[in-house]
Amino acid sequence: MILAAAMLLISSCASLSPNGVGRVKRYTFTDESVPEGLDGCKIAFISDLHYPSLFTPKRLGKLVRKLQQESPDMLLLGGDYVTDKDSIDVLFKSLSAVGCREKYVVLGNHDMRDEQLIRQAVDKYGFYLLDGKARCVEFLDGGGGYAVAGVYDSFANDTLFEEYMESVDDFEFVLFVSHNPDFVERHSITAHLAFAGHTHGGQVSLFGIYTPVKNTRYGKRFLRGRNRTSNGTTIITTNGVGTSRRKLRFCVPSELVIVTLRRQ
Repeated sequence: MILAAAMLLISSCASLSPNGVGRVKRYTFTDESVPEGLDGCKIAFISDLHYPSLFTPKRLGKLVRKLQQESPDMLLLGGDYVTDKDSIDVLFKSLSAVGCREKYVVLGNHDMRDEQLIRQAVDKYGFYLLDGKARCVEFLDGGGGYAVAGVYDSFANDTLFEEYMESVDDFEFVLFVSHNPDFVERHSITAHLAFAGHTHGGQVSLFGIYTPVKNTRYGKRFLRGRNRTSNGTTIITTNGVGTSRRKLRFCVPSELVIVTLRRQ
């Protein structure tokens, strides 16, 4: 009973936060490949909202306000958005208020049952769905450009890897979003910086030492945080925002990821 009460208390900590999530996790990515036009670019990344689950409407409002305060240049969404189809429109309408110039979306495994409705909401509220091919942006001064790419339902669409590789050949800097970090390692994805979710950071961990459920075939390697794949791609795996299966977190806070790009 004591342990159960403690887990419930810790899982509720985000409700006390003015940000709607347990923490804001910040990274700086510094590399010579970052184009001058992206130097200082701020990227916000969230995944696995499972709205509303433990991520209630009140927390959604707080998160949107925090995102507005951060004023990111780019918003990336990593999949697994809702627990029921009636929440789709509310969620994407709320997130569209963030107001950044670029908003990208990939779908997760839980999104397949409502795929068409989510696609409609994505289009309605001005998000761009990454489904294998890259969204490529060239700078007006002719100084190259960058590509943002991703895969939807990375369990079922491994063939999208070939389309992705063909679409980013000519770009000096590539961002990649996958719902599942395993996809990035399994296919030796060529990107400078990759983002992933799905694992929830384990959602429950015994003080960071033991995590019963990892949702990745690579153990702790890509479970959470900033890591490198076998071919040297930097990958950031978020703990996610909401909860799946059990509505609790223990020693694995929900999080908003903020990444600032810097040219070396």
